[in-house]
Amino acid sequence: MNTLSQPRPSFKEQMHRAREDAIVEAACRLLGEKGFETMTVDEVACAVGIAKASLYKHFAGKDDLCAAAMVHVVGRLQRFLDELPEGLQALQRLQALLRWLLELQLGDETPLLPSRNSALAQALRTCDAYRASMEEVHARILGWIAEAQAAAQLRRELPPEVILCALLARSTDPMLAMLRERGHGDAQILDWAVATCLGGLVSAPAAPERCSWPAPGC
Repeated sequence: MNTLSQPRPSFKEQMHRAREDAIVEAACRLLGEKGFETMTVDEVACAVGIAKASLYKHFAGKDDLCAAAMVHVVGRLQRFLDELPEGLQALQRLQALLRWLLELQLGDETPLLPSRNSALAQALRTCDAYRASMEEVHARILGWIAEAQAAAQLRRELPPEVILCALLARSTDPMLAMLRERGHGDAQILDWAVATCLGGLVSAPAAPERCSWPAPGC
């Protein structure tokens, strides 16, 4: 059976897409370094090496551009989750996710979750692509949390949403920058951050039962 292949994009279309990808990459980098409020469209255009008018051929304004950048960030997270080894236990997957989020923060990458009071958070509320991607990510992570709770690896009395929020909130935790300013190395900071976050989430070993009456050894 013959099938029609998709027509190859024209050179002009390929160049248009390559420039758009470069714009999004630059926006991601500047979002991580400067934040949404401080970053400007002029800086993004300068980083790519194009005129601001050329940037506006791809994005209507700063809100649209940064929404596209955040979709790109979530896409990176989805690829990271896809590439985790299949043999890992649920808790190991969550540990790997947490460490990856922390590494992004130490590298001044764009945080996965913008501040809830920021103008960027307001813009993302109307971005269907970002919302759909985050819903898919949340569903996958909640599945791992439920699996870890069923295996008694995470505290069962905590709602899965609480554990999910605790993990994702670490991507904006100021503790990492504070420890770096105090002279600690990144590897040690990551170990401490993972330990202090998961330490309150993992199931503690069952304590020995106390006797309700005086008896030897009680």
